[in-house]
Amino acid sequence: MTPLDAASEHLLRELAPQVLGAVIRRFRDFSTAEDAVQEALLAAATQWPQEGVPGNPRGWLIQVASRRMADYLRSGIARRERETVAAMELPAASAGIESDEDDTLILLFMCCHAALTPSSAIALTLRAVGGLTTAEIANAFLVPEATMAQRISRAKQNIKASGVPFGLPTDQERAGRLRSVLHVLYLIFNEGYTSSVGAQLQRRELASEAIRLTRAVHSLLPEDCEVAGLLALMLLTDARRAARSGADGELIPLTKQDRALWDQKQIAEGVALLSATLPKGAVGAYQLQAAIAAVHDEAARAEDTDWLQILALYDLLKRMSGNPMVMLNHAVAAAMVHGPSKGLELLDALDADGRLAGHHRLDAVRAHLLELAGDHQAASAHYRIAAGRTTSLPERNYLMTQAARLRENIS
Repeated sequence: MTPLDAASEHLLRELAPQVLGAVIRRFRDFSTAEDAVQEALLAAATQWPQEGVPGNPRGWLIQVASRRMADYLRSGIARRERETVAAMELPAASAGIESDEDDTLILLFMCCHAALTPSSAIALTLRAVGGLTTAEIANAFLVPEATMAQRISRAKQNIKASGVPFGLPTDQERAGRLRSVLHVLYLIFNEGYTSSVGAQLQRRELASEAIRLTRAVHSLLPEDCEVAGLLALMLLTDARRAARSGADGELIPLTKQDRALWDQKQIAEGVALLSATLPKGAVGAYQLQAAIAAVHDEAARAEDTDWLQILALYDLLKRMSGNPMVMLNHAVAAAMVHGPSKGLELLDALDADGRLAGHHRLDAVRAHLLELAGDHQAASAHYRIAAGRTTSLPERNYLMTQAARLRENIS
């Protein structure tokens, strides 16, 4: 079988949540629709290399998925008679149904329904909208893959049992789901910006889709400061994308990046969004993270970075959030201001916390701070431990290179 080219593979990833949204809109059955869309994507992967990409690829996928749904319904997979009737009445031409609404945005809010716990809603949405694998989602939540698989399965069952209508929620419903929606978009962006598994450091299509959807949410809620803060954070972070990897895909750390490659237009847009929201009142976690990103982006050289300001922002963020990754980044900022021994002291508290136990970033940060403290032997050992724990090949290669460099210095 001829494999899909990169452009077609990217197109399928982009269209998958749109097609799922359209099929759910028609058939009102989340779990079965997901199966039908997966079959349609497999059919595309098989047929498009031989027959070419159709003129309306979205319509083609919706039509194939809808036919699969009709087959399921005829064979008795769907249990409600009205769905069977709807399938029988589905004209072939209408399978490519178009909508003025953004089905992906609707699907995003639908998955974050009140019938689900926040963690289940976020996991389900990452799967349906973000296209993340169960392993990638488990990594984001710091839980075993089997635990996450059960959580996603239960979430699908709850969505089906709830009978939630497919459409944008009311203003009141939207307010109740917004926090989960923003967290989903944040996690999708993070996985796109630094892929947790595989040979690629970045998954540009995920990061771009997260930005697109966040723009859509911002258009719905232009006065919401945290929506604007999240969009600013994404833009300010994504602006560095071109400088984060070398010609062979190797990881380039922030301090070594060619800042001339940073996207100044994105930086300006992110700073403008942040400047417009900060004076409006209470400051949220996304705005604080965006402010930290802005301090990094506005430094002409790594040595010009205002670490004192970054530490102050992390102090505020740490009080607001119990996220261990925030605490880890706070330790780095503290080390840059007060010296590596202070950062290492703060890492001891994270060891006692336990939530990052076995996570490669804890060992990577410890290695970096030990190197700054001059303990190259211990630093090299922790770089190797971190390399053994990451599932990202570019990160592993970078960490092993750091370990080897320090070993050479010792010898």
